[in-house]
Amino acid sequence: MSPDAARDIDCTICGTCVADVLVRPVPLGAAVGGGRLFHVEPIEATTGGIVCNTGIAMRRLGVRVAAASLVGDDVWGRLIRDRVAVEAIDATALETHPTLATSTTAALIDPSGERSFAHHVGAPAALDAGFLARHDGLCARSRYLLVGYVGLLPALEADLATALGAARETGCRIALETGGSGGSLDQVAPALRHVDCYVPSFDEASHQTGLDDPRAIVTRYREAGCAGIVGVKLGTRGVILSESATSPALLEIPCVPAPGPVADTTGAGDAFLAGLITGLLRGMPLGEAGRLGAATAACCVTGVGATAGLRSYEETLRLARR
Repeated sequence: MSPDAARDIDCTICGTCVADVLVRPVPLGAAVGGGRLFHVEPIEATTGGIVCNTGIAMRRLGVRVAAASLVGDDVWGRLIRDRVAVEAIDATALETHPTLATSTTAALIDPSGERSFAHHVGAPAALDAGFLARHDGLCARSRYLLVGYVGLLPALEADLATALGAARETGCRIALETGGSGGSLDQVAPALRHVDCYVPSFDEASHQTGLDDPRAIVTRYREAGCAGIVGVKLGTRGVILSESATSPALLEIPCVPAPGPVADTTGAGDAFLAGLITGLLRGMPLGEAGRLGAATAACCVTGVGATAGLRSYEETLRLARR
């Protein structure tokens, strides 16, 4: 029996867990303010952050998911718990912080789907190596541990290498995701030797490395010790992926056309990661897994918010193979 056969969770997702308030349409090209009133569509409260965005996307793709994060004892924390329960995500490690508020974001979305965010980091800022250590039993039950967003988890980033190394010793594979500015390469680099999958966005990768050539960025991560899958998400230009340190070839994964009008690009990067890891969990070659990620992102942008446009594994796979 393979080690994975004894694990009843496919992916535990640890990190940022957010209540999102969606406001659209907002004319982001002009100043918003000055005491004036402007009319918008019905304002929606939903969930965001990597725990909810990627977790819900992976559930839609048929993956067994657990959430590991901190929320506040407030209405937003209850919103997140309700949504996690509806999506049948294991909430064993979704803890309530005694003093900090739930992380919240107001997403201002313009008519083209572009967005700006007003964000309160909240309880996930207290996530640290001790939190992961408390839940090492969950890691031991999981095939993958996905941690994010680096750049928005200050308490964990100080001990990131130690925390990921300890989690890796439970036998799970590690994926890492960035957010905000992406944090410092000085903090990320020591952790990369424990990481099996790392595909930051171009802006975050460029901030970390000081480089603006995606291929040079991949090389820099290899030099820092990342031996597993590494790549860069390039927005509308797709994604580049490198399978391993011993395989120098780069795969170019183009964007998959959206299966409907683009409504909102929120969560597209999280959706890509959900599809990529799902493909890897299903034993797909990297190129096919990357294509599934691109198709998941294409579905995501057809709905308002990070999860409304997501589709089933069968529908998403058909789109990936079209």
